[in-house]
Amino acid sequence: MPNQNYPSDLTDSQWEHIKELLPTAKRQRRPRELDMRQVVNAILYGVVGGIQWRMLPKDFPKWQSVYYYFRLWRKSNEWLRLHDRLRAEVRRTAGRHKHPTPGCLDSQSVKTTHVPGVRGFDAAKNIKGRKRHLLVDTLGLLLSVAVTAASVQERDGARRLLARTSGGCKKLRRIWVDGGYRGSSLATWVTARFRFVLQVVLRNEEQLGFVVLPRRWVVERTFAWLHFNRRLSKDYEVLTDTSEALIYIAMTRLMLRRLKPL
Repeated sequence: MPNQNYPSDLTDSQWEHIKELLPTAKRQRRPRELDMRQVVNAILYGVVGGIQWRMLPKDFPKWQSVYYYFRLWRKSNEWLRLHDRLRAEVRRTAGRHKHPTPGCLDSQSVKTTHVPGVRGFDAAKNIKGRKRHLLVDTLGLLLSVAVTAASVQERDGARRLLARTSGGCKKLRRIWVDGGYRGSSLATWVTARFRFVLQVVLRNEEQLGFVVLPRRWVVERTFAWLHFNRRLSKDYEVLTDTSEALIYIAMTRLMLRRLKPL
């Protein structure tokens, strides 16, 4: 039976699947005394439940220890490596090549709180906060993310996002975007630096009301998945790097539940 105290905890099969993918303790230091499964469960509890680190339940390790590993793995990009490894497995399970050829790009503006950090005002959405720029594949799985001030335009955010794409995007040939990414400057920049092209999908002006647009709905669904995690309902973080790490963790949990539902 799954060994779970909270709904966000990893099941036995999920833990067995990722425990070898987590960083090992350094040889120069003393052996770890913490239960790393409980550390990961505490991090997932915070992301899904949307609580502060200091408010973790007492049956988890001390919050300082939990935050230490979260921060350590964020700075060493371990969350990204784990996420990309699971994404390749999910794609293979779905009968796809581990490296996608098409993708979809869009942004979402979210509010921030009184916590200091990068922020701006999105006049189009009337939101003061930050903007999440996401690149996903046709399954809605995350390929890359960049968090900026909400005042950053879509075209500028796309440059930041695409400039940090990793080897998992090396076979991309086409990316669908909305009208906010139109413009010769961005298209010229993409053509000069990458092998893919941006294809704009526009809404038919004759259609009234809500209309599901081909291809673009995929990334919108990914934004909806993120909001199942209360820590991502707003941007509560001081650093945008932390915001990006939490998004990778949320998508890692989603993919792990697909690979090992029990």
